[in-house]
Amino acid sequence: MRKFVITVLILVASFSGFTQIVSLNQKEISTLKLENSSTEKNKKLYHSFEKLASSFLLEQPNPIDTIRTEGLLKGNPKKVKTQQALADMNKMYTLALQYRLNGNKQYLDKSLSFLIAWAKINQPNGNPIDDTNLDKAVEAYDLIKDLIGGNDKALIENWLKETALAEINSKRMQAGRGTAINNWNAHRLKVVGEIGYTLNDKALIDWTIEKLKQHININLHADGTSLDFKERDAMHYHIYDLEPMLELAIMIDRAKGENFYTYQSGTGSSIQKSVDWLIPYMKGEKQHEEYVRTTVKFDRDRAKNNEPGFAPGTMFEPKLALPVLRLSVYFDRGQIDLLNTLEGNASFQQLIDHVKRDSK
Repeated sequence: MRKFVITVLILVASFSGFTQIVSLNQKEISTLKLENSSTEKNKKLYHSFEKLASSFLLEQPNPIDTIRTEGLLKGNPKKVKTQQALADMNKMYTLALQYRLNGNKQYLDKSLSFLIAWAKINQPNGNPIDDTNLDKAVEAYDLIKDLIGGNDKALIENWLKETALAEINSKRMQAGRGTAINNWNAHRLKVVGEIGYTLNDKALIDWTIEKLKQHININLHADGTSLDFKERDAMHYHIYDLEPMLELAIMIDRAKGENFYTYQSGTGSSIQKSVDWLIPYMKGEKQHEEYVRTTVKFDRDRAKNNEPGFAPGTMFEPKLALPVLRLSVYFDRGQIDLLNTLEGNASFQQLIDHVKRDSK
């Protein structure tokens, strides 16, 4: 009996130490606390983060009923209103993380007030390009979910679950639609996956993993290129496709699942190959003129709207690939020197990324 109890306690301890997949778990929070004071540089980075979190205590939530970014040109009133509202995402995340770092309950209460405000007002519409903006809200909840109960917990989790189900049941998922296999689907899988892991919802997780295998098979090519690159003739969209796939691959890895970075589809494609294909462009060894042969009208519309970077022939800027490199280095430490070269100035996010990589 004693042996059984000890075994159960070990399993419980193991599980409770890894309740956060999307955000930092307790062990990683403890490591980050040590990192924050380990050097003068890190102290300054944390001080800036601390100051920002403190300023957010004075802010009020500004939720929006429907997120509208997809398909809208820069300056569109609906897009502007959404962008203003989405500033809440970083606020609630910063407040939640600061609470985990210093234990001051006012940060917890403020982060929770933002989450509740959004859960009450925001209505999911099954558009992954809009819903992908909810990353920080999901991460904020993941950081503090064990401290929330009752009606507040039910309200927030119902909102997140409805968001995931709206993506799964969206007409944009139907076979034959481009949005079922292009970058839209990559973001859809990431949204459903991060909500699944945050809510510990096995059905959502299993659905995501099955669909990710299909997406790698259809969207990525054995030579490293992607469907989105072929359609848009732009590194911008190759990156926009890989970023959510990498985020999802990291979550699966943190949950002790299959390595989807090296996973190879039946066609010979893989996330790793598509990242490796991008590396020479990050290093400046190869160049690419963006959008010259795009097949998508919206790209041409943005060029006419004088949006930076969308004019046909614009040379690809290696630093635009940083979102991919910051994620892929989690699996491939050989990319750290390139990451350090492109990143330049240190940031608190780099410290967080470093803690996540080292806990792997």
